[in-house]
Amino acid sequence: MSTASAYLRISGIGVDVIFKDIKNLHIGVYPPSGRVRVAAPERLSEEDVRLAIVHRLPWIKKQRERLRDASRQSAREMVSGESHYAWGSRFRLVITEEEGRPQVRISGTKLHLLVPRDTDTEERRSLLDAWYRKQLKAAVPGLLAKWEPIVGKQVSGWMVRRMKTKWGSCNPTSGRISLNLELAKKHPSCLEYILVHEMAHLRERTHGERFVTLMDEYLPTWRALRDLLNQAPLAHQEWSS
Repeated sequence: MSTASAYLRISGIGVDVIFKDIKNLHIGVYPPSGRVRVAAPERLSEEDVRLAIVHRLPWIKKQRERLRDASRQSAREMVSGESHYAWGSRFRLVITEEEGRPQVRISGTKLHLLVPRDTDTEERRSLLDAWYRKQLKAAVPGLLAKWEPIVGKQVSGWMVRRMKTKWGSCNPTSGRISLNLELAKKHPSCLEYILVHEMAHLRERTHGERFVTLMDEYLPTWRALRDLLNQAPLAHQEWSS
């Protein structure tokens, strides 16, 4: 049976609503941007859901602010001993100052950053970001080769960039896809999920019922992968009634 869905915008906040065979309404606020998702009983109308969300707006705004604060607090200083992530695994950063070409490499549980002497925090961060970008650019072509025949659409172009509010985006008209640089820190299956998600938009622009059906067809585990992506490094906040 298909699951009905809706998209509401309340006080400037976008809300994804899924109607299910459940008794109570659940509101979740998810990282990285404070995305709001509601699971609502099928017996409720969109107006009922809207009123419930309006009633819980103070709580929702508080959770979104907490996520933004946690994101700011997690900023790395780029010094030895810090924890950094790559492809879902945690590594201990080791900074080595030496002359020569800057390098990033992984050895066991350590992420080695070899930099010239006197490099500052931003220079070190830029070097690591460039390495993350290289990792994604190496991983995407193989995934496109796998999924383009399955989806039945070709991606005309793609890019990796910093995105504050989304893991990815798609322009169905041009066929171009953008991917969040942060995906290089997540488990590889999360990158695959986001890529399939964006490619599905080449066939369905909205997040409505047809989109959900396509995702169920292409990637039956997509909900679990979405949850995996949203669990780290921040846990979502949830309210139920």
